[in-house]
Amino acid sequence: MLATYPDLRGKTVLVTGGSRGIGAHTARAFAAQGAKVCAVGRDRAALEGVIAEITADGGSAIAVAADVTDSTALDRLRDQTEARLGRVDVLAAFAGGQGAPVPTPELTEQRWRQVLDSELTSAFLTIRTFLPGMLDRGSGSILTMSSAAGRQPSQANLAYGVANAGLVMLTRHLATEIGPHGVRINTLAPSSIRTEKVAARMPPAVQEQVAALHPLRRLGTPDDVAQVALFLASDAACWLTGLTIDVAGGRITG
Repeated sequence: MLATYPDLRGKTVLVTGGSRGIGAHTARAFAAQGAKVCAVGRDRAALEGVIAEITADGGSAIAVAADVTDSTALDRLRDQTEARLGRVDVLAAFAGGQGAPVPTPELTEQRWRQVLDSELTSAFLTIRTFLPGMLDRGSGSILTMSSAAGRQPSQANLAYGVANAGLVMLTRHLATEIGPHGVRINTLAPSSIRTEKVAARMPPAVQEQVAALHPLRRLGTPDDVAQVALFLASDAACWLTGLTIDVAGGRITG
């Protein structure tokens, strides 16, 4: 059961990485609050499926296929979103997910750059695209998506860990810069989340082993992350900025 935040009703929320996993669940969660949602990703068919679910439940949402590592595509995304839904009030820069393990000696320069672009540069470019409008209005909430891999060493590849640690500093730096202008930014750092991909690729026995590493003794769910996103975007968190919230079942505590 999702908590309810009436102040989110009618706001325009844009979620990158919105075609599946945490991003899709977050898009649905905001729509359930009465927000107008733009779900963004590269897979148009998957995006349309998310939008169909939202509209079937009475929500308001659109899908825009875009490459969030491309500044020109982001400019088009902004124009389309503003034309159809109005200026963005909440920006959830959640695109990423390039954490597959690769031994560092086998991590090519191409792969290194690809992961950093997907995880870190995409967030910077997305924020840079939508931040001016928020600054003009003197309001807005930005959410970035880091990872437990950016908080401590993990089985993920080195580039992924570095990029997600960078997202933490990006968030802290921007919080001090844009806070005086009425715009907040916070980051979520999930640990092991049982997305559709994890459920399909991780055998049940391995899921149990990973769950046992967390004090709460279970894997997280996409809705666990979406709950935190709703709170941080809402007026209930109006005096919170620059935070990293470890959605990690107690595995990471500081």
